[in-house]
Amino acid sequence: MNTLVLWDIDLTLIDARGLGHDWYRTALRATAGLDLVHVPSFPGRTERAITRELLTAHDLEPTEELVSRLHAALIDVATRERELLPARGHALPGAAAALTALARRPDVVQSLVTGNLVEIARFKLAAFGLDEHLDFEIGGYGSVSEHRPELVLEAVRLATAKHDREFRPVVIGDTPHDVDAALRHGAVAIGVATGRSSAAELRDSGAHVVLDDLSDTARLLAAVVPRG
Repeated sequence: MNTLVLWDIDLTLIDARGLGHDWYRTALRATAGLDLVHVPSFPGRTERAITRELLTAHDLEPTEELVSRLHAALIDVATRERELLPARGHALPGAAAALTALARRPDVVQSLVTGNLVEIARFKLAAFGLDEHLDFEIGGYGSVSEHRPELVLEAVRLATAKHDREFRPVVIGDTPHDVDAALRHGAVAIGVATGRSSAAELRDSGAHVVLDDLSDTARLLAAVVPRG
């Protein structure tokens, strides 16, 4: 069976810490004329969940219309500032080599399960040359749901429909949220301890494999597509 690799972005493939806070600050001011006071937790959460919490914390009802307006403002600021991305972050060690090595395998398709909106996902990865081997059309993105496991389900559904075949899904991410999203749907969970969660925390959350980072390409390949 072919393998569908679903990558997280932030603190798995790239490090651009602080960027989300800045973009939300600008977007909230543009959408509601308010200063950002309450900053939700970002790691492992979806844009929809973050947005709803942020709006509620600022005494705004998180209607679909307001959520959509805030997301549009986020995309707008990301579009304006995407040329600044290379100076605001960096690709994590081994990320480019891992994507390239998996792309060489005819039995592997690569996409994303990320809390980011699809437009922002494209900007972030393109800024560091990491977009070439990913199929953005079949990803699970933060606009889909507040609940990350539903993003995995959406990505698998889209990949199955596009390729007319079943896949063995593998989720790679840096938080217990990524691991939980994988396990909820019977996917292989690979934790990468390049974020705020330790290797022990990722193991305790149920990850099948935990890597310190992506620098050992051979070990990553063995975890994604084991022999035998």
